[in-house]
Amino acid sequence: MFDLVVVGHFVIDRILSPKIQTSKPTLGGPPTYVSLAARKLDAKVSVISKVGGDFPSEYVMWLKANGVDLSGLKQVRADSTTRFLLKYGRKGRRLQLKSLAPPIFPEDVPGSLRAKAVHVAPIANELSQSVIDKLRALTDTLSLDPQGFVRRFDEQGNVKLGRWEETGILQQIDIYKSSFSEIKAATGLTDLQLAIQKIHSYGPRIVMVTRGMKGSTLFFDGELYEIPACKPRVVRDFTGAGDAFIGAFLAEYIQGKDPVWCACVGSAASSFIVEDVGPTVFGEKRETYARASEIYGKT
Repeated sequence: MFDLVVVGHFVIDRILSPKIQTSKPTLGGPPTYVSLAARKLDAKVSVISKVGGDFPSEYVMWLKANGVDLSGLKQVRADSTTRFLLKYGRKGRRLQLKSLAPPIFPEDVPGSLRAKAVHVAPIANELSQSVIDKLRALTDTLSLDPQGFVRRFDEQGNVKLGRWEETGILQQIDIYKSSFSEIKAATGLTDLQLAIQKIHSYGPRIVMVTRGMKGSTLFFDGELYEIPACKPRVVRDFTGAGDAFIGAFLAEYIQGKDPVWCACVGSAASSFIVEDVGPTVFGEKRETYARASEIYGKT
């Protein structure tokens, strides 16, 4: 029995930004940031993912050394790992898909798997409804970040967001988390409150929307809550902040804690991630709780 299982592709990112002097390949993807944020809060975490023959063995050793179970990781040596080029500039972030690992199939999910929560986090449409159907039977709490379902790729791999037509998946989901731009793409609505209500009407009982340094919005039990952003010591790179948010949220939520508190812990976890490039800065449990406590009373 795991506390949390994360399903989706590991990624090798190359990040370009005015704040980054030297760009180099960096371990990324939701399985990295979600898992490590939850591990810092003492959750027992496993990953189901696929990578190519180019996935460095030192990444595997480092993840295991940090307590992430990789028994569900499959390496397909004839293929490539999913890779993204991320360019940050005045107009925000631009993404380009450089390579794509093989899809995750239902048979890649062990039937014996049990978890208090499963977080489904596609980044390039690498899993289908049938995978989610199987996962639904293996957990009490199924969480989704739909970013991979709303991304569209041109011939050069450049990413734009498009309308999500297969919203029937949301009938299986308990917790939904996305960015503001992604929920607008998923619903076709530009009004945040209306978009949240629409997602909720499909099935999720908790809906969260992250908005960077503007904080996040949480909906549950018919109420909207504005969660402030925790203040980082410095801002170097936003990559992975939303994934750290949901990892920390779920680590607290499965313990039966107040969702508002869980979201504040998510905000705190994401504030550490932005302080450096890649999965290098994760606050210790005490530090994360301290930052969460600072904003809990302001929610």
